[in-house]
Amino acid sequence: VVTTGAGMSRDSGVPTFRDAMTGLWSRFDPHELANAQAFSRNPARVFGWYLWRWNLVHSTKPHAGYRAIVRLEKAFEEFLVVTQNVDGFHRRSGSSEVVELHGSLEAFRCVDNGHAFDSTQLEGLEAGEDGEIDPPRCSICGSPIRPGVVWFGEMLPRDPVDRAWTAVGKCDALLVVGTSAVVYPAAELPSIALRRGCPVIDVNPASTPITDDVDVWIPERAEVALPALADLLLSSRRE
Repeated sequence: VVTTGAGMSRDSGVPTFRDAMTGLWSRFDPHELANAQAFSRNPARVFGWYLWRWNLVHSTKPHAGYRAIVRLEKAFEEFLVVTQNVDGFHRRSGSSEVVELHGSLEAFRCVDNGHAFDSTQLEGLEAGEDGEIDPPRCSICGSPIRPGVVWFGEMLPRDPVDRAWTAVGKCDALLVVGTSAVVYPAAELPSIALRRGCPVIDVNPASTPITDDVDVWIPERAEVALPALADLLLSSRRE
């Protein structure tokens, strides 16, 4: 199992959740925008922010570390990526088994009935000078469209949580990449593996609460460390 956090995306130029508050959005706290109450009060402002983030993600590309994970997936019989990120980079890179704990910026849906909305329809939409834009309406029921991410105050979807926790509860090794190890409940995953005696490798330029407990700490950026790690592991398997 590979579990990834904001540090994985940062190497592709995608800012972390809080770092994304730049330009027009620097006057807001992200917690003021990423919740259902904010969307209800000012849907144009919240949707405008997420449209800006969607465009930001689509203006960048997954780095070599993502492709290294795809190489590893092809070499193992069972392989799962569990990510806290919502940028969809793992799927864009070719990973086929991905659990997105916090949802995805690609998975827009309507508020009232959860009807899926094709995110390609966002192409060409332009917000006003204030960054705001009214959300599109569902073609089926007319309900406003919201991003398919988990907002503050919302529960993580049950199926992804069950799949992730089950996988870590039985995996042979856990690779942790770019996570702060402080955002729960995802921060529980390394602890679950460590309690089982499962080997844990942590890739992170900075130390985290799990650094002293893991089997291997690689203090390097994901873009650099993962291709080298994949080369080493795949060479070892061939030998």
